[in-house]
Amino acid sequence: MPSEHPLDKYDAPQPGRRGMRTATVAVVLAAMVPLSFAGWLGWQAVAGDGGGKHSTADAAGAPTGAPALGSPSSAPAAAGAATGGTTSLTPTPLPSPTQKAKPLAPTPGAGKVLAGKTIVIDPGHNPGNVHYTSKINARVNIGNGSTDCDTTGTSTNAGYSEANFTLDVARRVRTILQAEGAKVVFTQDGDRAWGPCVTERAAIGNAAHADAAISIHGDGAGASDHGFHVILPAGVDQGAADNLAIVAPSRTLGLDVRSAFHGATAEPFANYINGGTGLDTRSDLGGLNMSKVPKVFIECGNMRNATDAARMTSASWRQLAAKGIAAGLTAFTEKAR
Repeated sequence: MPSEHPLDKYDAPQPGRRGMRTATVAVVLAAMVPLSFAGWLGWQAVAGDGGGKHSTADAAGAPTGAPALGSPSSAPAAAGAATGGTTSLTPTPLPSPTQKAKPLAPTPGAGKVLAGKTIVIDPGHNPGNVHYTSKINARVNIGNGSTDCDTTGTSTNAGYSEANFTLDVARRVRTILQAEGAKVVFTQDGDRAWGPCVTERAAIGNAAHADAAISIHGDGAGASDHGFHVILPAGVDQGAADNLAIVAPSRTLGLDVRSAFHGATAEPFANYINGGTGLDTRSDLGGLNMSKVPKVFIECGNMRNATDAARMTSASWRQLAAKGIAAGLTAFTEKAR
């Protein structure tokens, strides 16, 4: 007989070995079935939405109700089932690397010349003042004395009123300034029956903390007098008035308005005020005495002069006047940056 190979004894079939192996496999399979069934029940409890409905197949083609293999939801779901806890199948999405932050809403007027600036415009008088003479004739204190609350203003010989002129020009100025980003505050916009009093007009500018304020007027001088001029505040420190801090900046504002208005309209300096300089300084105007912000008046022309009246009743000239006033206000406020 040939000699036995040393490994033959391990390869030779052993009596009863096959039967033992079969039994072992059967036992293992029997143990796995209930465990698999229990795991399936656990996944159903987690995957369900509480109403017996399941999600539709995802983009990867996973069957209805089943999470895609390798998806971020599969691991948390299994962990939740194992511990008996509740786990969401939809993880909080992480920001995309290419996602950009939503830009903030732009500030109104941002990037414009007058952004952040407040300008107060005071249209002189009020078209309704003529119907409230007792009210506008009431006296108000302006620090160094008293004056009428307001007046009716003047008019052209043909009846075009100063109050209507100033309101029209003021609205045109507002449109220009707002287009440049300014916040514009009116003392009245034809929305009041009368007034306000000159002291309240000043108070409106003060309350707005205006960067600049201007009161728009038309003059009522003699028929041969013509031209425009700007009125500056004299220093008044009496009673309730103390405008000393705004005298110097108001002069700068006045010079800017005078230059711009003349350049826009070609209107000459008034030939009947202060030697034809186009400037006047007064201490009897409550709107200037009571102001705490840089402020001037402008008399755009003499409404009793035929040449000036023809200009002031023209809409195209009033637009030029508005451009000149707006340019002067802009030049002044830009210096304050």
